[in-house]
Amino acid sequence: MQIIPVIDIRKGAVMRACAGDRDNYRPVASPLATTSAPADVVAGFLKLFPFEKIYIADLDAIQGRGDNCGDIIALTERFPALRFMVDAGAKSGEWRGVAGVECIVGSETLHDWASMRIARDDPDVILSLDFRDDVFIGPDSLLDCAELWPRQIIVMTLARVGARAGPDVERLAKIVERAGERRVYAAGGVRDAEDLARLEAIGAAGALVATALHDGALTRADLDRFSTRHEKGSPEAPFGKRNADA
Repeated sequence: MQIIPVIDIRKGAVMRACAGDRDNYRPVASPLATTSAPADVVAGFLKLFPFEKIYIADLDAIQGRGDNCGDIIALTERFPALRFMVDAGAKSGEWRGVAGVECIVGSETLHDWASMRIARDDPDVILSLDFRDDVFIGPDSLLDCAELWPRQIIVMTLARVGARAGPDVERLAKIVERAGERRVYAAGGVRDAEDLARLEAIGAAGALVATALHDGALTRADLDRFSTRHEKGSPEAPFGKRNADA
């Protein structure tokens, strides 16, 4: 299982998520970093563990209030060994083809499925299926038609982000089943290693995590344990349902 730290950026600062209520996010205060500057937070994550990828949500771009392109480019230049998964809302397409970047297409910003049909075969495009509680945010046809999905998918439960509510394992299990050989990443609610084990047991390829890292609920020993399992197979190998002890 691949653990991917998350940074939500607004006006050049990393925010602490709170149940997906973006207007009430505040700059993060973390023992991992001396400031809320994106470079400091990423450096703090890397001191904790040699992560391979970082997920970036450009909150300003997602909410149509500008963007943080300069900060994101600066991160790709300062940390060239990292891959960055960038969600910039409707502007996400502008990141396609940028070195070191995988482009997140969030269903909440899609008005129809046509653009996803065009992008689904691009290995650097990742679809985020976004949910608010039990409601899918996006075109119904996109959720209903798995053939439109690219090879990597994020299942984002916004109300659980930063809420310490635990991941929505039931929903994730259903999507993993439908996804076939695609890689499915869980986003929202991961609290600790026990939650990661539950996700691994249903066949999730990885999890997006922030609060549990900042709060110390996931330790270096936890990260080592799950990373060792991830490294036993190719990072690009397909994931299906598997036993948590495999």
